[in-house]
Amino acid sequence: MKSNNRRRLAGLLLVFCVCLLCTTAPFQQFASFPHELRLFDGQSKQLHLSMPVSADVSVDNPDLLRVNGHIQHSFKVNLNEPISLDSRHSGQAQMKLKLFGKIPLKTLTVNIVPDLKVIPGGQTIGVKLKSAGVLVVGHHLIPGKDGQKVSPGEKAKLQLGDLITEMNGVKIVDVTKVSPLVEEAGKSGKPIKLKVQRNGKTFDTEITPEYDENEKTYRLGLYIRDSAAGVGTLTFYAPDHGVYGALGHVITDMDTQTPIVVGGGEIVPSNVTSISKSQNGEPGEKRAHLIREDQVMGNIERNTDFGIFGRMYKAPEKNEFNEPVPVAFAEEITEGPAHIYTVVEGQKVEKFDIEVVHVAKQDAPATKGMVIKITDPKLLSKTGGIVQGMSGSPIIQNGKLIGAVTHVFVNDPSSGYGCFVEWMLRDAGIMIGPSAQNPKAS
Repeated sequence: MKSNNRRRLAGLLLVFCVCLLCTTAPFQQFASFPHELRLFDGQSKQLHLSMPVSADVSVDNPDLLRVNGHIQHSFKVNLNEPISLDSRHSGQAQMKLKLFGKIPLKTLTVNIVPDLKVIPGGQTIGVKLKSAGVLVVGHHLIPGKDGQKVSPGEKAKLQLGDLITEMNGVKIVDVTKVSPLVEEAGKSGKPIKLKVQRNGKTFDTEITPEYDENEKTYRLGLYIRDSAAGVGTLTFYAPDHGVYGALGHVITDMDTQTPIVVGGGEIVPSNVTSISKSQNGEPGEKRAHLIREDQVMGNIERNTDFGIFGRMYKAPEKNEFNEPVPVAFAEEITEGPAHIYTVVEGQKVEKFDIEVVHVAKQDAPATKGMVIKITDPKLLSKTGGIVQGMSGSPIIQNGKLIGAVTHVFVNDPSSGYGCFVEWMLRDAGIMIGPSAQNPKAS
């Protein structure tokens, strides 16, 4: 009996010691020591283990990565002092730590990518987007003979959000080209062969026009659209690559809520005329109009979950930044103070205080990278928080571009989501990786 009590007591004591060990600074530093790290070329970083021992360090590529300034492949370090890493060139290097020359302690893989700096935006821009076909946004009934009403579109099983890209072999990117083809097919009594995109897949089908007794013409019984327009905010401009990123979220059709497949488009300057303030349960919006529409700032080549992207023809005006700033990897972002840059009146870009409330751990691209809260009294007074049209406003923390505003919390418009800038840079064609290269103009 006494033996069992002793074992229980010893077990409890062991658990207590382990728990106590887990709360110590050295253990927490050891647990937080990364297995993999990303650095920009020329960037330095310090790592802390805070262990009162020495260790043997081996670096497989000291030409790429200098540890505590050493150019040798192996040497000793005091783990009670910070370990300094200095990146020299893009590539990959591995650092191993061993105790007493034999016991493996930590292995760290360091990926060094080419240095990247961009100019943050904040300007309100007008967006004029052309789809890569005509989008089906609704059905309607056609009054035919004997008072019967039919919809050829429904008969052909076309759905809202379908993108018609060809009719009888003719590429269709403009709704004005549809009517002549419909009239010709109706008079000949032959169906129209369609090429349709749905959910990223393409298929062929046919539709037979019906004669509208009221309008005295042939019709398809479809509501279609070929373009969208609105305002948003420029996130960044990369002068070395000639590309930009804006909005921070995908543009969807207002009726079908499906992403618009890009067939072309452009961004132009815009002027904010007034603000409809956000209130709980009711997001506000920037009211703006396009100006100097003939002065195209850039084209639109992609519409992704992280915004719109394309070539920048003309550097943005009213810029708060004369020089490019560094961008941050997701793992560099911390909870705490930050700033956003946006326009609330005219074309003036202003800086406002925010708080990064939460940073998500993301192994793959996802839009909700961080939760932010507007703390600036001036912005809260002017807008009530985040408003529509503010999406894409760049977020700066510790002198680095970390992301963009994307969505507002409807029930708390002072808060919302932001996405990580590295996902936007990827979609802009600026790859953040060891083999990064400047994209070619097309």
